[in-house]
This record gives sequence, structure tokens and C-alpha cells, in this order.
Amino acid sequence: MVDNKTENSAQNPNGGLFYPPEDLVESSNVMAWMKEKGMKSEKELRAWCSENYVQFWDEMARTYADWFEPYKDVVQWKAPFAKWFTGGKINIAHNALDRHAKSWRRNKLAYIFVGEPVGDVRKITYYELYRDVNRFANALQKMGVKKGDRVGIYLPMIPELPVAMLACAKLGAIHVVVFSGFSAVAVRDRLEDCQPKVLITCDGSYRRGKPIATKPQADEAIAGLEYIEKVVVVKRNGQETAMQEGRDVWWDDFVAGQPATFDTLPMDSADPLFILYTAGAGGKPRGIVHTHAGASVGPAFTSSWVFDIKDTDVYWCTADIGWITGHSYIAYGPLSLGATSVMYEGSPDYPDFGRWFSIIEEYGVSVIYTAPTAIRMFMNEGPNWPQKYDLSTVRLMGSVGEAMNPDAFIWWRKYVGGGAAPIMDTWFQSETCSQVIAPLPITPLKPGSPSFPLPGYNVRVVDENGQPSAAGATGDIIITEPWPSMLREIYRDPAQYNETYWSTFPGKYFSGDKARVDEDGYIWALGRGDDVLKVAGHRISNAEVEASAEKHPAVKAAAVVGKPDKVKGESIVVYAVLNPGIEGDANLQKDIKTFVRKTLGPIAIPSDVVFVEDIPRNKAGKPVRPLIKARALGEKIADTSSVVNPKSLDMIPLLG
Repeated sequence: MVDNKTENSAQNPNGGLFYPPEDLVESSNVMAWMKEKGMKSEKELRAWCSENYVQFWDEMARTYADWFEPYKDVVQWKAPFAKWFTGGKINIAHNALDRHAKSWRRNKLAYIFVGEPVGDVRKITYYELYRDVNRFANALQKMGVKKGDRVGIYLPMIPELPVAMLACAKLGAIHVVVFSGFSAVAVRDRLEDCQPKVLITCDGSYRRGKPIATKPQADEAIAGLEYIEKVVVVKRNGQETAMQEGRDVWWDDFVAGQPATFDTLPMDSADPLFILYTAGAGGKPRGIVHTHAGASVGPAFTSSWVFDIKDTDVYWCTADIGWITGHSYIAYGPLSLGATSVMYEGSPDYPDFGRWFSIIEEYGVSVIYTAPTAIRMFMNEGPNWPQKYDLSTVRLMGSVGEAMNPDAFIWWRKYVGGGAAPIMDTWFQSETCSQVIAPLPITPLKPGSPSFPLPGYNVRVVDENGQPSAAGATGDIIITEPWPSMLREIYRDPAQYNETYWSTFPGKYFSGDKARVDEDGYIWALGRGDDVLKVAGHRISNAEVEASAEKHPAVKAAAVVGKPDKVKGESIVVYAVLNPGIEGDANLQKDIKTFVRKTLGPIAIPSDVVFVEDIPRNKAGKPVRPLIKARALGEKIADTSSVVNPKSLDMIPLLG
């Protein structure tokens, strides 16, 4: 079926194809489907599924999801709005949990939770998870949470996080997970937009061996927000925690005495499941809304076809559930397949750089999904860490968050994948909910490329006129037809939904990401094309960081750009104009960095703060970030006509 040649140019990241092992190809889930359909090649598979995408998604919806009531239409599409699986009744909590707890999988492990403190392990079966979720759903319902209410979740990577998500889903509430690394200000911005009735948080967590307080951040974030009626607090690290009488309640007290059964509410296919906030170019986070049906189909299908997950696998996604990767590939996708997943709370380098590899060895992890940032960090430490451990169980790997540089691909494959395990380099977004461009276990790989659009997706890389870009030329990634897990809306902002995603190329989804296509049709993702930074795989708004810096009492104006970083991919540079009479020095640079960290959280801390006399701006008064960045990196600038104060551009110093 697949020309599975001997690997050629194995150490040449620019010229060699990396072919998957023959036994993996022949036993893969996608190969079973191809054989059933009589398809002879991967090219035929992808072409047929994309051309017949309605028929394909109909089969995937019936294969990977159970329905309380069958749908009447697969899709009704009138750009920019799609109605998927109309007339159907579904609930993702049933697909991810109930059906397994009532099957032979009831005593199968759903999660192996590994806390950062060595030896802190909880093993949770599907039946135990089911009962925990039911108790929490009953407790939420008892306090008045109902269908359509929003529930905020501000938790680290502990089991109560997916429990809370699934409990919300069961009763039709909309969960809003906010990354636990965000500061109080960033949390408040998101909660003010969605106005949840409940916030779920914890006393604190652990980071590199130290207890980290979470509840004080939550208290600061919700101060004065009267629509939050209850704060449910998980006891995680046992530190002293202030509790507001009448509002705050410990998780254990909240669920005490609640029944371990709950009738999952059948939801319409288009009913919202969650809101997830993503960086917006204007500085205001955008609330991306996803549905029960979309999240039931897309993540499960891709977990099965891309990661080839089987009942014998132990799967580990190292992401945080605070981001879309964690929603889709720690919670909903793997659970819908009945998989056993590792869930790790802490840092990859605590107590040393062997921690991840010790987890792989101890629990027999066979499929691991991580980010190039982490891989580059391990590369910098050398191969001695993975070589200390038995990693022979690893049969397939994945990469997410940013383009994977070829050196990282080859290193990770050699030292973690035993020189044979393929790496599924995936491209998707918060807006897509599931992977869009990715290899399959049958795909010959080019290091650094996520290869081709997955079956069922219609993706193009186009020029400014919407025409396919020439081979090797940079263009925009667009999706020309709808897909089940597509975003339903931007919460409370329909005009922005249309403007951001559907106006650049009318009727086509505009991703904001750039790519090029090579002569063999492989897509090479190049990162953001708009004003959004990509730091360690996380999307951070330039404008949001600028707004934070400008709140510092010494700063009059700021512009923020990214610069290449060998570990993070990109780091943050703040150009700051100081208020009159203030002198810039190293202490002030440090203070501004600390201020931004406190405002937005540690992921947004600048690597550099550069003092300048003026910010280069366009006629609208906005910083001309591409030109500032080009000047700072020493690149040639051909056209400065958009800059109304061109002398300020000449004063931008080169970055070291």
C-alpha cells in the first residue's frame, strides 16, 4: 500500500525522507480504513476524503461519537456559518466518559496523574472518573448552575480540571478554562467577558519544587465581580488559604454527600461546550466558542488517525489543558477513544532533566505529544538524559505549537524514538479545535513540515489574490470548506468573527498563519502573519503586552515585537518610550519586565526592554511592528512609506 523504502539521507534534514516502520504502517488505524475502502495510496486517501468531505465527516461522526438522537443533515453551509449534524442530540461527556464507564473499560485507567513531587501519583479508572464527575455535576446543579451558564476554571494540571470540564458538559454549562500561569489581570480580562457564575480554583500548586499560590491570584482577579456566586477551591498543596465566608467552599465539602450518578443532558449538536480565549491582534482576548458535536468528532478522529491510539497504548500529551492542545488532546480526544493517558503537573526539569524520561519508562508510554520548545531544551542538555532510561515502549511521537526545526526532529527521533518512531508534526489552532495539517502513520516525513492537509480538510496556501502560491513562495493558510470542529463564533462579538476570519478571503477561513508549499506538495508552516507572538508554542498578543508595559508609571508608549529564540522559538522585546524626566537604566528594565510578568503572567515576560526616543508609527498611530522587527534584526527594509515618523525607525538599535 505504501512504498516503505529504507530510510535515505537519515542525517540530512534538508534532503532525506523518513519512512515509518512497516509494521506500524500495516497495523495503523488509517491503513485499516484504507483497506476497507479499497484505497491503494495515501494520495488517493487524502484526495478522496477532501473532495467528498461531507460523506467523510458523516462516517467519522458515526464512527467516533454516539448520538442520543441521530442527526438529519451532515452540514448546512452558508459562509461564514456552518450548521453541523443538525437535528442530532449529543453530549461529549457521554462520549468521553459515560459509555466507557458502562463498558468493559470501566476498570481501565483513564488517567495516570503524576504530580510534580516525586512519588505523588494517582491512578484513576474510567469508573472512578465517572463517579467523580457525577458528584461534581450534582453539586453544580444543586447550587443553581444550568444549561448555558458559564463556569470559570483556573486550575493547574491536576485531575480536578478534567473532572470540572466534564461535569459542566454533563449538565450543559459552558466551561471557560483559563491557563493557570496567567496573572490576575489576564484572568480578570477573560472572566469579565464571559461572566461565569462559578469559579473553580485551588489553594496552589508546585513549580520546580516550590509551592505556588493560586487562590490569591483568583481572589484578585474576581474582586468586585458580583456575578460570581461561588468559588470552589481544591486543596492541592495544603498552604494556608484565605476563604471568604458564604462565597468560597472547599472542593471536598462542595461534593460531600452528592450522588455518584447523574443523567447526562442531551445537547443539540450546535450547543456550546466551551469558550477558550486566544490572543487577538487588537490586544483584547477573543473568546472562541466550540460545540459538543464538533469537539466530539474532530479530536477523537485525529487522535485515532494521527496518533494511531489503541487500547494497548499509554498516551501522554505534555501540554497544559489551559490551551487548546490540552482541551482536545488531554481531555476530549483521548477520553473519547477510551485511552489511558498520563497527566503530569510539573516542570520537565524537576528534580532534574530526566523527569520526563523516567515517566516514559515507569508507565510504558508508547505515544508522546509535545512541543519543539521542550525538545530544544532537552537538546541543550545533551543526549545523556534520555540515554539513562529505557524508552523502548515509544512507538509514535507528535509535535505541536510551532514549526519543528529539522535538528530537533532528528534529535528527538534518535534519542527518544529509538531511531524509528515517526514524529507527527501537527498544525492547528484554538479556532480549529483539532489538527488540520499533519502526517499519518503511513506518511513519509520531511523534518520541519507537517506534511499535508488531513483527510476531510480542504486547505490551501494562497497569495494575496487568493490564488495558490507558487512552489516555494510564502502565502496564507486558508481553509476553503467547513469542518465539524470549527469555531462557532467569537463570544458576544459576531462582527469580529466575520472580520477576523472570513473577510480577508470572503467565504474562506483565514488562519493568520503563513506557509509555503514545496515541489512535492509538502506544507511548511512559517508562523504568524499578524500581530501575534508565538512564545514556547503559546499565542500572545503584541498589543496585550504593549498595553501592559504602558501601564508602568515610567512608560509613555511601547511597541512589542518577537525575536528568534533557539529554545522558545520566539522571545518578547519591548521598545519603550519613557515619560519626561525619567532615565532608563538596567534597574528600570528589570522593573518593567517584572511589571509585565505580574500583569500577564510568566509566559509573557520580555527577554529585552529597549529604551527609545520614539515609536515608529503608521498614519493610524499604530506601531509598524514588521519594520521595527526588521530594523532590530538588521534586515534590509525596502519600503518605509507607511511610517509617518521615519527618523524614529533609524533610531531602533540592533538586537544582540
